[in-house]
Amino acid sequence: MAKLKFGKWLGGGLGWALGGPLGAVLGFALGSAFDAASVTVQINDPGAFSSPGNVHQVGDFAASLLVLSAAVMKSDGKTLKSELEYVRKFLVQQFGEDHAQQQMLMLKEILKQEIPLMQVCYQIKQYMPVAQRLQIIHYLFGISKADGHVHELELQTIQTIANYLGVDTADFTSLKAMYFRDVNSNYQILEIEPHVSDEEVKKAYRRMAVKYHPDKVIDLGEEVQKAAKEKFQKMQNAYENIKKQRGLS
Repeated sequence: MAKLKFGKWLGGGLGWALGGPLGAVLGFALGSAFDAASVTVQINDPGAFSSPGNVHQVGDFAASLLVLSAAVMKSDGKTLKSELEYVRKFLVQQFGEDHAQQQMLMLKEILKQEIPLMQVCYQIKQYMPVAQRLQIIHYLFGISKADGHVHELELQTIQTIANYLGVDTADFTSLKAMYFRDVNSNYQILEIEPHVSDEEVKKAYRRMAVKYHPDKVIDLGEEVQKAAKEKFQKMQNAYENIKKQRGLS
């Protein structure tokens, strides 16, 4: 008689109990990994399972990134080496080589699943602060641009995720403009129109400096803060470009 493999089903049920739809995806992936005898992960490892009340913690931020990364990577029907490497580098910087290796194995199992994107995003939205949700969208654009080109289907998926996460249109347009440059990108990054007054430009810069300040994600680890600083620098560069165009001091 063939040996039945219950790991994936046990893992999925345990995930639902501990962490709703997000935990279910991770639990199913963990169970599949156990079935394949490819990875050993403790339940209290960062990113292994998540309690809904703790989604603001580092491990739960990473767990959210794993699932949403998979959703974006799957959207164009192919998983690129450059995308996997982008995620791996982030995880190594965030958790170290050993945990990154485990989480990459988890990611590969998640990529095999149909992800209940709306339910997962609603769970994340319920417990994750706005600043961290904005950082997730910034990170997802980074994955999609890892090969130098953002596929239209990936862009649609990121837009859908942003909508489900409650990221408003102005914030999404601002983040998108950091990756898709055109004549109005500097203004889009600051969430203003090109015809606004010089005073409104300055006000917009001050407002965005508060919104995107890296200190808002200071508890999420070095690599998340690094990404936040890069995003903050792009915002500052947009302001400096506008000042130069307008001859502002």
